[in-house]
Amino acid sequence: MTISYSLADFNKALSSLPNDCTTGFVPTMGALHQGHISLVKQALTKTSTVVVSVFVNPTQFNNPNDLAKYPRSVEEDCRLLEEAGASIVFVPSVEDIYPAPDTRTFDLGGLDQTGEGPKRPGHFNGVAQVVTRLFDIVKPKYAFFGEKDFQQLAIIRHFTKELGYPVQIVACPTLREADGLAMSSRNLLLTSQHRAAAPAIYKALSEAGERAAQILHNGSSKKNINITPQELIQQATASIEKGGLLKVEYIEIVNSVNLKLISNWDEADGIQMCAAVYAGEVRLIDNIKLK
Repeated sequence: MTISYSLADFNKALSSLPNDCTTGFVPTMGALHQGHISLVKQALTKTSTVVVSVFVNPTQFNNPNDLAKYPRSVEEDCRLLEEAGASIVFVPSVEDIYPAPDTRTFDLGGLDQTGEGPKRPGHFNGVAQVVTRLFDIVKPKYAFFGEKDFQQLAIIRHFTKELGYPVQIVACPTLREADGLAMSSRNLLLTSQHRAAAPAIYKALSEAGERAAQILHNGSSKKNINITPQELIQQATASIEKGGLLKVEYIEIVNSVNLKLISNWDEADGIQMCAAVYAGEVRLIDNIKLK
């Protein structure tokens, strides 16, 4: 495995690959866990050449403290990636990615109007900036993203298509800890108390999924089954917050294609429940498919 700490070194490593080489790409912000490694393993089912970037992108953080606190562990990341079978690890500097300030503004197709968008102004534009920059550098055939960041995945698919990038976006399932907590680099920042409380997020989403399945499979004919999306959100919020250690920032039920809020179960063929929850000072996100 080659580790490139500069754009110049990365270009050399890339140029040494065979001309007919098909590249799979896994962009990360480091502090890797088995969720990231699962993306690498998925990439290896498509191609034997997997490039992984490790770069904490400043343009997608609207909170400077969040950027400063984001966990970094490059040496351990590289060890995990070598074990996983990655070919090249790209660890660029901010100057490599942004030799000049990136002032580009992207059309995100309205997909940033719900969920994380209003809560983190500029976040998804920053994601578009770094992903397109990395696509221009790596020139992959495939790029792999986790479904835990459901809204981000939808937005990346949108601008990849709109801008004509010849990159196939591959969605990979959310990996979870044994107690259900979605794997995240931010989990490293949790206190022991908040780590013990955090599985309540997925538990509440799963219970909501079971209730939604009853509604969608049985219709409204059975007593006490027909509840509205808003009522389901209220139930999930109460379930998450009942222990006193977690605080829901939002729970939304959206059309899984255009990410618009839905008010009844017949509005969309695909429906997703998405949540952002504070565990102390650590902000965690998760989602579950309802339909």
